[in-house]
Amino acid sequence: MLESIITSKTRIKLLLKFFLNSNTRSYLRNLEAEFGENSNAIRAELTRLEKAGLLASDVQGNKKYYQANAKHPMFNDIHNIVFKHTKVDEILDKVIHKVGDLQRAYLTGDLAKGKNSKVIDLLFVGENVDRTYLAHLCSKVEKLIDRRIRYVVVNDQEEEDYVKTFPSALLLWQTA
Repeated sequence: MLESIITSKTRIKLLLKFFLNSNTRSYLRNLEAEFGENSNAIRAELTRLEKAGLLASDVQGNKKYYQANAKHPMFNDIHNIVFKHTKVDEILDKVIHKVGDLQRAYLTGDLAKGKNSKVIDLLFVGENVDRTYLAHLCSKVEKLIDRRIRYVVVNDQEEEDYVKTFPSALLLWQTA
């Protein structure tokens, strides 16, 4: 989807990196290693996104760190587009509201770190979650979105321990 409107693969990778989880911070050499691309191409895209105000930066030592600018007026729109691109929004629509007494859902794994992945890792927190129905729904959604879904279901007491093991865990949804 994004590839048809944004022709730069590097720009798409950067948008995924910084707008899936707005807490993600990174610097040029780290991005170069992660993307496996030329630093000049990455630097050019970082400069464009920073000049547009979509990325904020700060210097620590000899490294310039970049992060999504959550105050930008288009931040929420880009965040939502990235979620749609990765199909996380479909999981929210088709799974979370139908599996029982669910309190929270977290995105973990590579997507939470801003790395595009064919696997969506989730952590569900709730009591009396119908695990059989959850497995059935996830299987159906996997076919629709052409991505694999891995998940763990925990209760409130186990939540803190699991979230600690995923430092980039991103809270996707919680009951009101």
